[in-house]
Amino acid sequence: MKKLTFLWIWCLTFVSSLTGEAQEIEALRSKFSKIGFLYEKVSGIGYEKGCTRRDPSDIIKVNGICYVYYTKIYGRAPGYWGSVWYATSTDNGYNWKEQGEILGLGKKGMFDSQATFTPNIFSSGGKYYLYYTGVKPTPGNAKGEFENNNTIDITAIGVAVSDSPGGPFKRVSEEPILKVSVEPEKFDSYRVDDAALLYRNGLYWLYYKGRSRVNQSEGPAHTQMGVAFSKDPEGPFIKYSRPILPQSHEVMIWQEGNGIGALASLSGTLEYAPDGIDFTGNKLSVKVKEFPRAPGAYRGDLNKVTNSGEGLKWGISMVINGDECYLTMYSLLFK
Repeated sequence: MKKLTFLWIWCLTFVSSLTGEAQEIEALRSKFSKIGFLYEKVSGIGYEKGCTRRDPSDIIKVNGICYVYYTKIYGRAPGYWGSVWYATSTDNGYNWKEQGEILGLGKKGMFDSQATFTPNIFSSGGKYYLYYTGVKPTPGNAKGEFENNNTIDITAIGVAVSDSPGGPFKRVSEEPILKVSVEPEKFDSYRVDDAALLYRNGLYWLYYKGRSRVNQSEGPAHTQMGVAFSKDPEGPFIKYSRPILPQSHEVMIWQEGNGIGALASLSGTLEYAPDGIDFTGNKLSVKVKEFPRAPGAYRGDLNKVTNSGEGLKWGISMVINGDECYLTMYSLLFK
């Protein structure tokens, strides 16, 4: 009788858990389906002739000052020729002052000696961690140039640390903290890029996008989002065994209640994972029009330890404009 009673209680608890999760998903589907985006020009990091600013980080706020980090290039659009710059705002993102380059190229021969790009920021233990993607000149190129070769020009993710969000930042190591997978069939055997960080359940979570050598010649259409974990913001990071969100070329995640929200840019959908991993088990797939490109989000959790977020409110995104891409502000509208 005791075993039957225990089994009955377990079944009720299990069903109740499933019901609660289903209700949470439906509530979010209703909320996300009402979201639209308002775009506004910003000063300081907007359009500039002959210049590209792209791939902004999440926005961190420290002592009333907002910080955003981004890739800057002159005369080109791709980040493979850029370096990491930053700007500050004292009015919550409307007006910015560009402060200068904050992370240049790595030493000759290192993984980041050609470019540093797609930065993101995180704070822990009174220190600030700048995560970024690096690439080196094409191996074997006689002139030491970068070819953007879709077979051998792999990327990696590195991290630099500072006592201040304004730097100076020092590389934790000349080696990356996250590399492409060795096995060609893995989803991230050609590219790892676009880190986004959070702290959850005693671990540092590093979300990133990956592309495989199997279909790298087809461009970003097969990009998927993955995640890796560490007990320390400096790594080492251990990858989760499989990709967690398809059609996610540009990684934007945020804490949504007790779970994690995400934008899947290739499908143009808002997604959600109650546990931060399972985005596909009960997929939201809420379509959004005119969603932000290569966006970063204002996230209050970037410099405080919390498992419960305030949701998505505003951020900085990119306007695609040839070799003169620039940054703009977006905020949420609810229909």
